Amino acid sequence: MTFVVAENCIKCKYTDCVEVCPVDCFYEGPNFLVIHPDECIDCALCEPECPINAIFAEDELPEDQHEFTALNAELAEIWPNITEMKDAPADADEFDGVEGKIKLLEK
Repeated sequence: MTFVVAENCIKCKYTDCVEVCPVDCFYEGPNFLVIHPDECIDCALCEPECPINAIFAEDELPEDQHEFTALNAELAEIWPNITEMKDAPADADEFDGVEGKIKLLEK
């Protein structure tokens, strides 16, 4: 099993989770983070660090978010690895909880 970054991360992109990952399995896109499923060791350290609750265990992913399992795997192959915390976008709080953000994802 792996952990999955879901829709609420889009346009929020807090990186608190990156700091605690012991295997550096996070990858960064323009406005979203993903977890590489083949590198995640299922330690669960990242999930409680996410201030917007955008990280889920694969088997606890909300039904309307299942597409994010494949999306994390796909984008982790092309985006650069991120290992240190960065500042969140200035407008991150405005996007927390906004529904339908998949259309805002920048690849």
